[in-house]
Amino acid sequence: MQYRVSFGKKDEAVEGPDDATLVISIPAAEASSDPAVAFMSGRLKAEGHTGMLFEVLKSGAAADAIRRIATR
Repeated sequence: MQYRVSFGKKDEAVEGPDDATLVISIPAAEASSDPAVAFMSGRLKAEGHTGMLFEVLKSGAAADAIRRIATR
């Protein structure tokens, strides 16, 4: 799994391997919001295994990782 938090056009923080089965991308301005709500409204983007996405959203693991990365 790879998380990407974008701070600007060419400025992003990345955590996870490049060959991840799931890549989650979100703007830094949305990092403090609920990732599930951000996904449903189209602000959080995901590429890859949808079942895995729903698992990390439900468990709160995505929210924890996104907030950690966004506070660089």
